[in-house]
Amino acid sequence: MPLDEYRRKRDFSKTPEPDGSKTSRKRKAAEGLFFSVQKHLASHLHYDLRLEWNGVLLSWAIPKGPSINPADKRLAMQTEDHPYDYGTFEGVIPEGYGAGIVMLWDRGTWVPESPDVDAALRKGDLKFRLEGYKLKGSWALVRTRGYGSGSKPSWLLIKHRDDWGGEVNITEFAPLSVKTPDADFVDILAADRPDVWTSNAPAKTGDTGALFKRIIAQALKMKEEREAASGRREAEGQRATSAESRSAKTEGREARAKGSAKSRRSAKREGGGATKA
Repeated sequence: MPLDEYRRKRDFSKTPEPDGSKTSRKRKAAEGLFFSVQKHLASHLHYDLRLEWNGVLLSWAIPKGPSINPADKRLAMQTEDHPYDYGTFEGVIPEGYGAGIVMLWDRGTWVPESPDVDAALRKGDLKFRLEGYKLKGSWALVRTRGYGSGSKPSWLLIKHRDDWGGEVNITEFAPLSVKTPDADFVDILAADRPDVWTSNAPAKTGDTGALFKRIIAQALKMKEEREAASGRREAEGQRATSAESRSAKTEGREARAKGSAKSRRSAKREGGGATKA
């Protein structure tokens, strides 16, 4: 079964992740297929790309996150298929497999550019278009001969050259959730459902407790760095606005001075002419 591996890795009495019991209708590509990218702060920060296909979400873990720069080739480790309703999951996995904080970083629809998706996946060269909040345009997933082995090998996620590519670091430029407005990991951690914290609170001792301490510390550090960067940008903007204001005032004084001098010269000429008359 497609989700056997997914279910085997999780204890659904301890995790709020969907168990995959809700079935998804297999939709045709022309109807618009769902995609999402989840930013996952676990033992290491990574991003999970999920593409709807045949009623499940094909999944790849991207350690450095997606890049919209066509010059970048981002490693994408294929993982187990996930249930369709996992695509919009955001919250805290308190313990066990994937323990950490999950943010819904991007979502939207995808359209295959490869005429036969199953054949492209077997070949290891899937071309597609994304229409998300942050990721758009043409992309490719290309299987590599490097990392990974067996049925879940490694791929490269590559942005094709088009109007949606560029040198902007999209993960730094747009780091927040698309599900919870302006939320980062700390906000998700603080606002997570009370039942998760009451019945499935993260362990305070042992390896899981130590892991969550590191995760919380990293989440706080990331928020502080983001706020500091935002503060610097705001200060730079204020300085630029102040400089423009001073420049405008100087130009205004110079214009008034020139106008006043011109008026005096004009008055003097008119006065001289009246005396001769």
